[in-house]
Amino acid sequence: MTRRGLRLSLLGSVLLLLSSAAMAAPRHANDAGLNWSAGGAHGSVPWNIVVLLTLLTLLPALLLAMTPFVRLLVIFHFLRQALGTQTTPSNQTLVGLSLILTYFLMQPVGSAVYQDALRPLEKGSVDVLEAVDRGSVPLRGFMLRFAREKDLALFLDLARQPRPAHASDLSMRIVLPAYILSELKAGFQIGAVLFLPFLVIDMVVAAITTSIGMLQLPPVVISTPLKILLFVMVDGWNLVVGSLMKSFG
Repeated sequence: MTRRGLRLSLLGSVLLLLSSAAMAAPRHANDAGLNWSAGGAHGSVPWNIVVLLTLLTLLPALLLAMTPFVRLLVIFHFLRQALGTQTTPSNQTLVGLSLILTYFLMQPVGSAVYQDALRPLEKGSVDVLEAVDRGSVPLRGFMLRFAREKDLALFLDLARQPRPAHASDLSMRIVLPAYILSELKAGFQIGAVLFLPFLVIDMVVAAITTSIGMLQLPPVVISTPLKILLFVMVDGWNLVVGSLMKSFG
C-alpha cells in the first residue's frame, strides 16, 4: 500500500471512530473544508459518495485493527464455550456487546481525534493529509499502550527498520500488526483464565457421575446447569465486563 493509500485508510478510521461526535457537530452544505473535488460544488457530491462507500467497505477491517474489539469478542466466545451454552448468547448478541464496549473505550480517543483533526479540517485550516497525520497521533498512542514490545520488535525486524529512540516515532505499518497480535494474546490469556473454574466443575461432575455408575447420563447435562447457576449467583457478567474495562484503564 502506498503512503497516500495508508493515510486515506487512517482518515477512514478517524472518521468512523468519531461518528458520534461528528454527528453532534454543525453541518454546512457549502463547507469548503469538506470539498473533496477540485471542480467546485458540482463535483463534490459524487466524490463524497465514493469516499463514503469506501469507508463503509473498510469499516470492519478498521474496527478490528485499531480498537479493542478483537480482545473483547475472543473473551466472550471463550466464556460462552466455558459455560457450555452453545449458541446462547447468540453471535449477534456478543458482537453487539463488543461493539458497545468498544465505543465506550474509544470515545475519549475519538474526541481527541475530532478536536485535533476534524475540526481544523472543517474550518479549512488544514488539508486532508495533514488532518490524517494529526488524527493518527491519538490512535497510535492508544495502540502503543497495549502493544507488546516483543511484537513491535518482531515487525521492526520483518520490515528491516532501525529501532527508533521513542515508541511514538514508530509508523502505523509497525504499530497496527503488533497491536493486533498483542490483543489476540491478551484475549486468549483472559479466556483461558475464565475457562479454568468451569473446567474444574466439569471434572468434578464427571468424576462423581462415573464413581456412582451414572454412565447413561452425560456429565455435561448435570454440569451445565451448575455452571450457569454459579455464574448467575456471582453476577458473572458484571464481574467479567468490569474486569475487562479496568484492564484497559
